[in-house]
Amino acid sequence: MTRDTKESKRPIRCAIYTRKSSDEGLDQDFNSLDAQREAGEAFIASQRAEGWICLPTRYDDGGFSGGSLDRPAVKRLLEDIEAGLVDCVVVYKVDRLSRSLMDFARMMQTFERRRVSFVSVTQQFNTTHSMGRLTLNILLSFAQFEREIISERTRDKIAAARRKGLWGGGRPILGYDIERRPGGNRLAVNPDEAERVRTIFRTYLECGSLLRLVARLRELGWGTKSWTARDGRPRGGRPFDKCRLLSLLTNHAYLGKVRHKDDLHDGAHEAIVPEDLFAEVQRRLRANRSADGRGSSNSRGALLRGLVRCTACGCAMVHHHTTGRTRSGSVREYRYYVCSRAQKEGWSACPGPSVPAPELERFVVGQLREVGQDGTLVAEVVSEARRRLREQADARREAGEPERADAIEARLGEEDELSGAVEGFDALWDSMRAEERERLVRLLVGTIEYDGANERVSIAFRTDVPAPGEVAA
Repeated sequence: MTRDTKESKRPIRCAIYTRKSSDEGLDQDFNSLDAQREAGEAFIASQRAEGWICLPTRYDDGGFSGGSLDRPAVKRLLEDIEAGLVDCVVVYKVDRLSRSLMDFARMMQTFERRRVSFVSVTQQFNTTHSMGRLTLNILLSFAQFEREIISERTRDKIAAARRKGLWGGGRPILGYDIERRPGGNRLAVNPDEAERVRTIFRTYLECGSLLRLVARLRELGWGTKSWTARDGRPRGGRPFDKCRLLSLLTNHAYLGKVRHKDDLHDGAHEAIVPEDLFAEVQRRLRANRSADGRGSSNSRGALLRGLVRCTACGCAMVHHHTTGRTRSGSVREYRYYVCSRAQKEGWSACPGPSVPAPELERFVVGQLREVGQDGTLVAEVVSEARRRLREQADARREAGEPERADAIEARLGEEDELSGAVEGFDALWDSMRAEERERLVRLLVGTIEYDGANERVSIAFRTDVPAPGEVAA
């Protein structure tokens, strides 16, 4: 590549970028990245008469796919280009820099804006000419096509391996070790862990609850599968929580099966859990899920769903219900908002794991009634809403989006919806259906913080005017 006569008088600083998709072989004394850099250095040396010099900084991405720009060396290269430290980027082949046409087009815009040239050692062309850019786009289109073909082949290979009952990859699971073979990896039974898995299945039937099982396993000091990664670092071995236990108890691999999407295939590995034990656990899980009321969006009328957070854990509090019998023998329903951490790890994990739902809902509604009677507070809320909207409109104009700014300013008139909802709350509430009450609460309330340790509730009111449909149940 050449520049005009005036520019050729100054040195052309060349950055060599190298990439390899896998990290295999990178520990060798002379690897693929070194070979690519050596070719780039030789090409730059051949252009020494034109003033080309090789920058000492290495931009090497080993073990990174060219399908995205989420690569450390590429990010450093683009930062140095923006800083004006690079005049030319040299690669061994175009697809070393990117296999995505859209990503490459964005990079080329940066190159052109910063007047940076681009060279492929094995595919010479000049990006300052229209024909060179056309050639580059054609080459990159084939590179992207090759990447997509490789992805399709990989997916087909995994599907074929699963149909044959082979292990398709991923994290090892408790009870098995991965046995690497030329024809495909397989799961080999780990006797000690297999017995532990069977014990977990049996203990769940004894406990009857995932949370009680979590507590039991933590007392025993049992955790998830531990293994050593290829880089030598230890992985896994984390304490069980509700989600990890549910994943273990529903894994058909323990029946000697391999799942591919919605299909189950006979696996090449040995089953370690009896079918009758696995089936009984699934029946118990389904029964417990039914008792928890899962599967319906808000059939129990949780007025504050999605708004309550546990202050101690920083977690959301989810609606939960159970049933019990009174002294007279009648069945009664009890509703709670429960800390999601306590749900996963057990009640002892949170100082205030739950709060009765009816009490919390009555308190919040009572606070909303009081707000509607305080004219000064209503005016403050509406004023803050207007201030926020003006800030959003100004930010949109500065970003070059006048249409969006006009739309935001148009919503300044919609503050009457918020003001009217607050002031007329008491009159509206009794005439509303359950879903309308929920929508009104979401219109007014941003978050509700529950401090179970001190039994305190904090309500943060909304200071923005919701867009139409934003607060729909």
